[in-house]
Amino acid sequence: MIPYPHIDPIAFSLGPLKVHWYGLMYLAGFAAFLALGTYRARKPRSALTSEQVSDALFYGALGVVLGGRIGYVLFYNLPYYVAHPLQVFAVWDGGMSFHGGMLGVILALLWFARRIGVHPFRVTDFVAPLVPIGLACGRIGNFINGELWGKVTTLPWGMVFPNAGPLPRQPSQLYEFFFEGVVLFVTLWLFSNKPRPLGAVSGLFLLMYGTFRFLVEFVREPDPQLGYLAFGWVTMGQVLSLPMILLGVWLLLWAYRAGERKTV
Repeated sequence: MIPYPHIDPIAFSLGPLKVHWYGLMYLAGFAAFLALGTYRARKPRSALTSEQVSDALFYGALGVVLGGRIGYVLFYNLPYYVAHPLQVFAVWDGGMSFHGGMLGVILALLWFARRIGVHPFRVTDFVAPLVPIGLACGRIGNFINGELWGKVTTLPWGMVFPNAGPLPRQPSQLYEFFFEGVVLFVTLWLFSNKPRPLGAVSGLFLLMYGTFRFLVEFVREPDPQLGYLAFGWVTMGQVLSLPMILLGVWLLLWAYRAGERKTV
């Protein structure tokens, strides 16, 4: 068993203002998006200019926050929020859904692409490789908060998380940090360094993230208010990831069947 590194979720305080590590992880993800996007925008045939990268970040951040919160309310705890509607706005109490955030980002980027007159897939293909760093930062924030832990385990790297009982559990946040963050970033960054059919980078993102999330859900403790949805193992995360996998496969097939369309 590896001791859980107890880290104060509050990074520092400025008078009455308490700055949490989780919030700093969001800022780190946005900063990485801006830095990497600006670097990539300097390349020939880039879908976006350096100035447009910051605009894409604004639209994407808005989609993440609004979509993530709305997705959590709808997918994970709707009866509670129907009974307590004002709690929908209590984002400081936690409750964000990646799948909801992803839908929010997609809608925001579609609107952004329309505004600047660029094909939507050129925008999403540009943005997709920049997203995993933010996902990695978010999982580190989950780990620091001691939340979204995994199932009880006897593996030597199990950890006893605060508020999760006395038994060691899978550090599923770190699994997701590695696969959904590091592996996904490296793969997409390298894959998108060469011209690819329009939509291929977006399709690979959907396929890989959906697959990683579906598999990690097997060792992740299900949300207590939902539990398992079917067969004693199907979770909401898997239900929401399956359409991503199918859409990713379809999009890759569609992209390579029309391979004369290129993106960067």
